[in-house]
Amino acid sequence: MAVNQDLVGRSFPPTAPYLVGREKVREFARAVFADAPQHTDVEAARALGFDDVVAPPTFAMVIQDLALQQLLGQEDSGIVLARTIHAEQRFSYRRPIVAGDELTATQRVTGIRMMGGNAMVTSEAAITDAEGAHVVTATSVLLVGADASADDSADEEKGA
Repeated sequence: MAVNQDLVGRSFPPTAPYLVGREKVREFARAVFADAPQHTDVEAARALGFDDVVAPPTFAMVIQDLALQQLLGQEDSGIVLARTIHAEQRFSYRRPIVAGDELTATQRVTGIRMMGGNAMVTSEAAITDAEGAHVVTATSVLLVGADASADDSADEEKGA
């Protein structure tokens, strides 16, 4: 099954709220080698004007992943995880994510570009805080490889 072109424009319900924990921020910072003190030290973060430790910029992917799961779970999507790689990621921040934030993400498929039998699926997750204020938009591009059986059928039609 090919990627469903009707996904473009489809939006998904907001995710359940995700409470950003101090230790999760510290763990993530260590995992991505973000060694600036505001990522692990509360006092260093407060000295910069934040209420608590500040998540590294890529931490938004933790929240976006909750929304991406909605897309990947769509039976009519044509997206097969075994043939999918995460090709690109971008973030557009209004403000940093800080421990104590309660965040939700609303996912929308913004485009599908076909390349041979492969598809580049672009989606955006608008991530907001408990008051509904925009924190960050996370844009993700998934490369979905062609269905091997579709390739075999095409080869048979060409006489290969």
